[in-house]
This record gives sequence, C-alpha cells and structure tokens, in this order.
Amino acid sequence: MVDGGTSLLVERCVPVHEPRRLIAKATAGLFENSRLPMWIYDLGTLSFLAVNDAAIECYGHSREEFLAMTVRQLHLPAERSALLDQALRSPVSAASKQTWQHVKKDGGMIYVEAARSAVDFAGESACLVSANDVTEGKRSELLYRMLMDTIPSSVLLLDEDLRVVLANRNFLEKSRRTTGATAGKRLAEVFPEVILAEMGLEQQIRKVFTSSHAMQGQRLTYRAPGVPIRVYYCSVVPVDWAGQVDHVLLLLDDVTEQMRLGEEIRRMERHLASVVESASDIVISTDTEGNILTWNKAAQRATGYSLEELKGRPFFDYCDQTGAANVGRLFSKGASGGSSGRIESNLKTKDGRCRPVAWVFSQMTDDAARTVGFVVVGRDLTEQRKFELQILESQKLAALGVMARGIAHEIRTPLAISSSAAQFLTEEDLTPEFRRECAEKVHSGIHKASAIIDNLLRFAHPSADKSKTPLDLMNVMTEALALVDNQAKVQNVEIRTNFPPEPCQVLGVPGLLEQVFINLLLNAMNAMPNGGTVDILAEQSNGEVLVRVADTGAGISREDLDKIFDPFFTRAPLGKGTGLGLSICHSIVDQHGGSIGVESQGGKGSTFTVRLPSLAMTEEKSGEPRDPGRARRGRRP
Repeated sequence: MVDGGTSLLVERCVPVHEPRRLIAKATAGLFENSRLPMWIYDLGTLSFLAVNDAAIECYGHSREEFLAMTVRQLHLPAERSALLDQALRSPVSAASKQTWQHVKKDGGMIYVEAARSAVDFAGESACLVSANDVTEGKRSELLYRMLMDTIPSSVLLLDEDLRVVLANRNFLEKSRRTTGATAGKRLAEVFPEVILAEMGLEQQIRKVFTSSHAMQGQRLTYRAPGVPIRVYYCSVVPVDWAGQVDHVLLLLDDVTEQMRLGEEIRRMERHLASVVESASDIVISTDTEGNILTWNKAAQRATGYSLEELKGRPFFDYCDQTGAANVGRLFSKGASGGSSGRIESNLKTKDGRCRPVAWVFSQMTDDAARTVGFVVVGRDLTEQRKFELQILESQKLAALGVMARGIAHEIRTPLAISSSAAQFLTEEDLTPEFRRECAEKVHSGIHKASAIIDNLLRFAHPSADKSKTPLDLMNVMTEALALVDNQAKVQNVEIRTNFPPEPCQVLGVPGLLEQVFINLLLNAMNAMPNGGTVDILAEQSNGEVLVRVADTGAGISREDLDKIFDPFFTRAPLGKGTGLGLSICHSIVDQHGGSIGVESQGGKGSTFTVRLPSLAMTEEKSGEPRDPGRARRGRRP
C-alpha cells in the first residue's frame, strides 16, 4: 500500500526478516482492526504518521486530514501551549495512561484515556497511542464530583486503609488543603493526631467497616493553621457495594455559627429574663384564655404568691369583682384581634388585702401575626395613692389657710369700722349729726361683711337654691355687656363681639351666668387702666358652646396662672378687690357642667375661655326628650 496504510506501517516499523515480518503483519492487523482509536505520531513534529479506521470514525476526520494534522490539534484550543507540546514530546519508556479532553471535527468534546507507547517508525522515534473514549464515565465522575462539591458539609471518602480517596471542595476550603495534599493521604495525615485520639475516630470508622452501621452525632472541634476554631458534628456512613463495605463517607457539618447564634440567643434570653425579674413593675404573661404562664418577682412581692402557686390559674381570679369583669373583656377583645388596653383594678394578695394597680395589656403574636398570649404589666399604686392623699390634705390645709386669711382680712376692716362707730354711740354728748354718721358706719360695715359672706356662699353652692332653665347664652352675654357698657366708655375700652347667628342654647341659671361674664369683663377692663380692646368670640363646636374673652392688658405672670382661681387670691391694690371673683366664676361654671381656662403672657394680654355643654348635649346625657319650643324661647331680639 502506498497511502500510509498498514503495509507501509509494518514495513517501516521492523526489519524485513521472515519471522519478524510475520510478527509485523500480526501487529498491523491488531492496529487496523482495533475497535479503539489508534494513531502513531512523530515525537519531533507531532505530525500524524498513521491512524486506524476506529480513530477516523471516532473523530470524523478523513485519513488524509489526519495525516495533514498534528496531534496538538486534537486538544482544546485553550490547552494548546508549550506545556502541552512538552508533554506530547516527552519520551515514553513504558506504557503510560493519561486522560485528555479532545475535540472532534464537528466541535464535540470527548474524554479519552490515552495509553502511550514508544515505537520505532522508519528508523525514527515515534509514539503509538491507543485511545479509550471514557466520556460517559468521565461525565458521571464529573457529575459525582459536582454533587460532592455542592454538599454544604465537608465530605471525605475513605478506603479500608483509612486513606482519602476523595475530598470535596467544602473540606478543602475549610481545612485550607489542596487535592494533591489530601487525596491518597491517611486520615492521620489529614487530621491532627490529638483530635483523632481524643475522639477515637479511627476506631469508630473501622467499626463502621465491620458493622455496616452508620455512626452519627459526634462533636469535633478542629482548627486548621491560621484559621479560627471550628466546631463540627461528625457522621460516618458506610458505602455498601454488593453487600460489602469497601468505602465510608466521613461527613463533617460545620455548626460553629449555629452554636454561636445559639449561645447569643441564650444570652439574650437570660438578659431578658433578668430584665423582667429585676423590674419594679409587675410583669405577667398569660395564654389567650388569660391563664398565668409567668409571674415575676415584683408580682410575688406585691401579692405574696409564688409562680408555682398560681401557674395555669386564670389571672382575673386575683382581681376584685369589678376588675375581673374588665380584665375578662380585655382578654376577649385582644384574642379577637383588638388593640391593647389600660385599666385600673385592685389585685388580691395572699393575706386577703387588695392593692390598687394600673394595668397595661399587650398581645403576644407569632410570625403569622396570630395572638398567642398576653403580656400584662402592672404598676402598684399603693404608695402613689398615699402620696396623692397627702398632697390633697396639704392642698386642703393650704386652701383653708388662704381662705381664713382672706376672710379675716376682708371682714376685719368693716368690723373695725363698725366697732369704732358703736363705741362712739355709747357716749352721751354726741351731736345728732355725728350719732347719725356713726349709725351709718355701723350699718355700712355690717352690709359689707354680709356681702362677703354671700359671696362665700355663692362660691360654695352657687346654684343650690335656683333651678336651671333652657336659655340662649348670647342673650345672657348681651345683658352683661349692657351693664358694663358705661364703665367701658369711661375707661376708654372698646368691646368687639363676634356672635353666631343661630341661638346658643344651654341649660343654666341666667343670673349666675351673667355674673360670670360681668366678672370676666370687669377684670379685663381693670387690666387696661389706660384703655384698650376686649374681643368676645362665641361659637358652637362638638356639643359645646365656647365663649372667649380676650383683652390687650398687662397679662398674668407665669407663676400666678395656677393661682388665679384660688379663693382670695388677688394682685389688686388693697381695698380694690376681695379675690373671690374668679373663684366664684370657676364654681358657677363647674356647677353648670362646664369649664373655664386662661391663656396669658406677661405684657400680651389674657384670654379666658368658658366652655358650657349645649342644650342638645345635656339632654342627650340625661335622656330627656327635647322640647321643640325651647329653641324659640329666650331668643334675643
């Protein structure tokens, strides 16, 4: 054959002697008829010298295309390098095998296990290659390797000699080892001996080989050079093949972070428990039915009950009758998705007493926002109630002292005048004119003392002897303005009004309400001795009638704002006022179910606001039907 075929191969491979010719023919037959792809290439030029039909069929190149190529062209373009050429040209002293990735003519990639043998071809050094397509096996191996590398655990495959057959990527990264420094090594060369000895790991692995039963749940603490300590849970799983365990899998699950988080959670739980136990307020947790689950030390101190005595018992069993009903409603409302609530109720103690407690109820929810229980926080009001009582008593004594001083001051003057005049009347040599003057002084002093007593009675019971009737508050305001109009002109005070067009119906005593507004107007004018402006604004809002009286006077100092409604408190010069005017106004408005407030700044005037419930609101609270004719009665012209 002249085409580089088998005959030419044989003639060039061996000398032409008869015995050797027969051997050459047999060798050529094996080459050509082999089912495995085979070729011969020159070690110097890497050019193909001969190929068999199996190689042509496998790679898709014709024989002529092969003979025009070099061996390096079978390899991936990315792998064609000087290192590849050096590997292909390296002499082969004995048969050796190596796995390569080759590219076929159509671009497909295959894995081949190539066995190289040195041959003499036409007197030149050549290489005979027998290639075995291991693509399917390699693909399975790669898939196996990929699966191993995706396992989050560290995995070692060990043989019966406890040598590492395979180590996955997770293990290599965690231990900072390479595949070459791990595969084929004994277990004692991979793990420190002290760890193996402490755990008895080698003995346990050998036991798995003999018993075929997996070993799980061993804790392993491991530290690679330059790496912080890691904690693993170690498992050994037998690999059974045809009833025989020839390998085992050593699985190491890194639980360092889980243990750190677990310890952090336990630390937080201990901290929260310490906070609850150290709290001075009562802290209780219950289930959705209101049964007690936890009970802190403050609750135990307040009641005398320990948690063991009442755990699982209904919380409202330890409240008084009224409180138990309110607590039961709050639990029902919270269990159905309502918001938290606040109540005050008495808490029963172990010795049969009751403690006033202010409670705040909050829901405990799970990840799905379902109510799973309640947190109940209570503040013991016992000491606060005692303190409030002490303050109230001191305020009463202080008010009584102020009132006593005021009464003494106001009544002493007219009584002194009356006493002096009465002493003169006992003398016999008085002229009729002087006697008459002394009598008038006595009468005047008694009248002033009586007026002071009347004002005190109005302050205490402003409407005790008078019945309330429906009235238009704007008519009352008009009457009050008419009474102070002359004095306003004398003092050069301008009064401006802004009344709503509709009636402002309230239930009250006209004379007493008129007295309120007269006092407010007179106070406003007294605050402007050199003239000024008083603005009166009336409106109806949210079931109330509001009347604002604002002046442009000197205003009220910050320290006096809380005292102006106290009896006998006044900053007026001696003899210019009794200090009962605003206190009487406050009492009258309070008796009418309303309120009176003040806003003021020094030098910027004052604004007094009177709030009275409208007639409709009063009737709604009392449940009485409204008389349609009332709105027409008392309407101002």
